[in-house]
Amino acid sequence: MDAVPPDTISTGELVFRGIGVSAGIAIGRAFLRTPPDDHVIERDISRADVPREIARYEAALIATRQQIRAIQKDCDPDVAGIFDAHLLFLDDGPFIKNVFTGIEGRRKNVEVVLRDVAQGFMQSLSRVKDEYLRERANDVQDVARRILHNLAGKQVTLADITEPGTIVVANDLSPSETVSINKDRVGGIVLDLGSPTAHTAIVAAKLGIPAVVGLHNISQEVHTGDELLVDGGKGLVVLRPTLERRTQALRQAESKRGIEIELGRLKDLPAETVDGYRITLSANIELPKDVDAVLAGGAEGVGLFRTEYFYMSSKDLPTEEEQYDAYRTVAQRLAPAPVIIRTLDLGGDKFLSNLDVNWQESNPFMGWRAIRFCLAQPDLFRTQLRAILRASIVGNVSIMYPMISNLDEIVRANVILDQAKKELLQKGHPFNPHVEVGAMIEVPAAALVVDMLAPYVSFFSLGTNDLIQYTLAIDRGNERVAYLYEPTHLAILRLIKNTIDIGHRHGVWTGICGGMASDPLMTPLLLGLGVDELSVSCSALPMVKDAIRRVSLSEAREIAELALTLQSSVDVHDMFRELTKKIAPEILELME
Repeated sequence: MDAVPPDTISTGELVFRGIGVSAGIAIGRAFLRTPPDDHVIERDISRADVPREIARYEAALIATRQQIRAIQKDCDPDVAGIFDAHLLFLDDGPFIKNVFTGIEGRRKNVEVVLRDVAQGFMQSLSRVKDEYLRERANDVQDVARRILHNLAGKQVTLADITEPGTIVVANDLSPSETVSINKDRVGGIVLDLGSPTAHTAIVAAKLGIPAVVGLHNISQEVHTGDELLVDGGKGLVVLRPTLERRTQALRQAESKRGIEIELGRLKDLPAETVDGYRITLSANIELPKDVDAVLAGGAEGVGLFRTEYFYMSSKDLPTEEEQYDAYRTVAQRLAPAPVIIRTLDLGGDKFLSNLDVNWQESNPFMGWRAIRFCLAQPDLFRTQLRAILRASIVGNVSIMYPMISNLDEIVRANVILDQAKKELLQKGHPFNPHVEVGAMIEVPAAALVVDMLAPYVSFFSLGTNDLIQYTLAIDRGNERVAYLYEPTHLAILRLIKNTIDIGHRHGVWTGICGGMASDPLMTPLLLGLGVDELSVSCSALPMVKDAIRRVSLSEAREIAELALTLQSSVDVHDMFRELTKKIAPEILELME
């Protein structure tokens, strides 16, 4: 993307257009974050000094690792996974060896060698074609900078900000800097660099801070104390906004807050269509603390408990007791509402640095992950199953296997489940012997053989994120093909419909826990296709419930049947956008 010069308005305001990566509107005073001082003093060392320099480096690695784990523990579970790449880098054999070799061979202090080795890695990554990998050069810089600061006895933190609503302006921010931001004081983030796939963008979105990146030179145009208006939805930043523009933006933000308050009043009302059809509306969670948001959003239980984040936020592998306590806590707080616990879904973009496993794969999203990994690690899998089974005594717990692609995987998983049951019986631990087992349908092969899978499960749950990615053969993190990520593609609609219909034929109910479920524009379509449950992000609960309560089942079925005949996915999306505009225009306002 070429640099876009700011628009100069006759009133004196400057308008910058970048990439909106976190929606929302913020107006506040700028705080210009100058780049941290990474200047390194070069020193020659003697052979006798080499062990001392190596020891300094090892101590800095330990301190850096502890700091990153502390960040993971305190931040949002979705954000925590980002820092696994940092931990992997800290344990990277070639990198560590290059630093050791550099100290011994060059006889230079560790700071100089570390800087040069890190720059070499960053240059190599910056030359690759894949944008996602290029962005990882920023992770290398972030970790190397943290190590350097630990060598110097410094802390890597953003400068203290005391004024609420401050807009942070910088050339770039590292993910760890972004996570350390005080959300009560920072109203927005504005960066010269960055892209939607950059970790800083992901962190900002998870924190709910309006953010615009890719502005090229805004840090050179803005000074601390300048007034800024940030529109993260439109990718717009205005320096010295006029009174008229400020008033309009504040009015828009106030309108959205009013809509959110109104939607919040739906909390205790049923997820029921205008003609009386009741659907189960559940929530997706990562950790026990997320139950507060489930209850606040009025969900009817948990349709997806992503247990891998519990593993990733722990220093060591969680024990059976630790897992049992976590699962039981969630089940008891939500009882009698159902809680579906998905077994470990590691691999793809989620790894454990504390597990002695080689994760290096050329295509990890289609490799050794999820149920494939668990079946290859039966001891680890059985430990988790025992913990879930023990929590099932509460009476509302179900088990769900991820990334099923054939019947053999379900059969083998159930054999290990039976072994876990026998072990609990031997130890005298009570559990529900009739706990329900379900399968995630996120691989096209599974969606095409659901008739074979149905006799072995109690329910299906469609993971639409991966189902779309695998069916359409696209990497949804690759901006070059992101336009091909089409939830309304006819192939996707047919796979969803096939799964639901065959499941019902066998007495198996079907839910959706992927991104489509959290999109209120898709709610009438999914209702019309016959889905029994929607499990959505906690933040989407009010909008999805509103969409359910605004449409009739008969209308949803009629328009879903029409969608199955249309050849253009754009036409399908536009059709449901128009329907939403007619029945619930406030949802569109919130989404824009």
